Amino acid sequence: MNYPRTVTMRGKSIEITDAKRAARVAEMPEIEWIKDRDLRDKVIDAWVAALEAHGFTQIGDMKPSGNYDSNPLLTGTQCDHMRSVCRLAVKTAEEMAGLFPNFRYDRDILIAGALCHDIGKVWEFQPDNVKRWKADSYAVGFPSVRHPGYGVFICFAMDLPEAVAHIAAAHSAEGELLERSLENTIVHWADVTFWKTVEAGRQFAATDTWLDGMTGGVSGQPRSAKA
Repeated sequence: MNYPRTVTMRGKSIEITDAKRAARVAEMPEIEWIKDRDLRDKVIDAWVAALEAHGFTQIGDMKPSGNYDSNPLLTGTQCDHMRSVCRLAVKTAEEMAGLFPNFRYDRDILIAGALCHDIGKVWEFQPDNVKRWKADSYAVGFPSVRHPGYGVFICFAMDLPEAVAHIAAAHSAEGELLERSLENTIVHWADVTFWKTVEAGRQFAATDTWLDGMTGGVSGQPRSAKA
């Protein structure tokens, strides 16, 4: 799939080029851990399309928090969160496999799912969407769709496997309403571990100015209007 192609998402025609793909791998190098080339390319292209369709230039442009209304990280980005969840998930699986000879898991699906578990945040964290929802929370809800649900849309739209869409769909509270797959269970607890450790380590910013300003900052502070 290493060739330019055009996809449509949210009514926008998006050209996926090798340069855009390289930018996503540079931001999230764990993508290269996926051995299956077709799956790896689909993860990359899904992020290229999702970001561009919703007005982001990189994963780090999104508010670095668990939910649109929770305080951001003191330092680090949304991309750092997904990379860390991926690393925690892989280490957990490797530890279990090392202890239990009969423990079997799909490493590629685990990695792809971990790296795409929050891909739906391009919708829930999109500043114009948040402003619109805040203006009239009864029109379509607030938010209209949480990131797990929207992540399913992106995964299926970009032809990612059902197992990856399941991880996006059920890594959070929505997963309490169904039976999680093994890989999703690992990602779920890696995600919980990340945010609980951030909280216990006092790595949340004391204030949240993201929804009042521009997105795309670092260390929990928004980019100035001139940036």
